[in-house]
Amino acid sequence: MENWITSFMEQYGYFGIFLMIAFENVFPPIPSEVILTFGGFMTTNSDLTVPGVIAAATAGSVVGAIILYGIGRILSVERMEAIVDKWGHILRVKKQDIHKADAWFDKYGPWTVLFCRMVPLIRSLISIPAGMSGMNFWVFLVFTTIGTLIWNIFLVSVGAALGDSWESILAYMDVYSEITYAVIAIAVIIFIIYWIRRSRKN
Repeated sequence: MENWITSFMEQYGYFGIFLMIAFENVFPPIPSEVILTFGGFMTTNSDLTVPGVIAAATAGSVVGAIILYGIGRILSVERMEAIVDKWGHILRVKKQDIHKADAWFDKYGPWTVLFCRMVPLIRSLISIPAGMSGMNFWVFLVFTTIGTLIWNIFLVSVGAALGDSWESILAYMDVYSEITYAVIAIAVIIFIIYWIRRSRKN
């Protein structure tokens, strides 16, 4: 996949970067780390510039985020309630749980969107709960753009600075991703244990 991504970017330049990042947001398994660091490297041996690569990548990220936000709006809290009505007794989920999660996102959603833009995998998927919670679209757009811009500036700049050695950063990014996934997995396990204990008490 890595070779296909880099070949596509070399062939289509800024437009290729835009498409790759937009697709990466909708399909998270595509590694943004490869796209952004290689994009930075391309500025050292082509007509591409660091600001241009950052702009193309940020535009692609925002477009992808808007698509997932739209999916979240389609799902909506009301649709989740309908699912809970049908399957909640199996999943041990109540309507109150949906409303609590929605209220939490209403309170902390913008900052969650901002910081999650710098977390692998979650950086894309966070757009769905933002849409489901009905977060103001323009607030979502502003915080998404800021968080995405920080992530893109960092990785594109690193790729440009390393030049031919741009791939060396990927090993460190893999470690960062693995640590992130481990923390998420632990958090999910703790949440499940808490949920089961609370259900038993009830």
